[in-house]
Amino acid sequence: MPEPALDTLDRAIVNRLQQGFPICEQPYLEVARELGISQDTLIARLKRLLVEGALTRFGPLYQAERLGGAYTLAAIQVPEDDYERVARIVNAYPEVAHNYRREHALNMWFVVAAGNPATVTRVLFEIERDCGHPVFEFHKLREYFVALDLPL
Repeated sequence: MPEPALDTLDRAIVNRLQQGFPICEQPYLEVARELGISQDTLIARLKRLLVEGALTRFGPLYQAERLGGAYTLAAIQVPEDDYERVARIVNAYPEVAHNYRREHALNMWFVVAAGNPATVTRVLFEIERDCGHPVFEFHKLREYFVALDLPL
């Protein structure tokens, strides 16, 4: 799949949204005004960026544990010629929040978040069964908060 092309407005939207999303009655309208565009344009651009794959996700991040849920970091060592198949399997689970390729023996890393620890365990088991490769789970020992902003 070719990389989606971003124009100046797309880049301005992505850059602005990396700074946070307002918590107010009309957050899309507030962001649109900051960017000098209409709310409809902002929403249409976001939808297009998601459909084209320029954005893979737009939404809040929750502290699953504070809501009674659970999450974990997991990794798989995937042979290069099997990588795309395994990625499709892993990404098909709605509990998978992130999936990243790494240059490491464990070359696929992802986060599983669910409503309870038993569901996290079940999803990891099913991914391992469906992929045919061992899934390694890395439990959180300490939590750090890092602001990540990648200007486009």
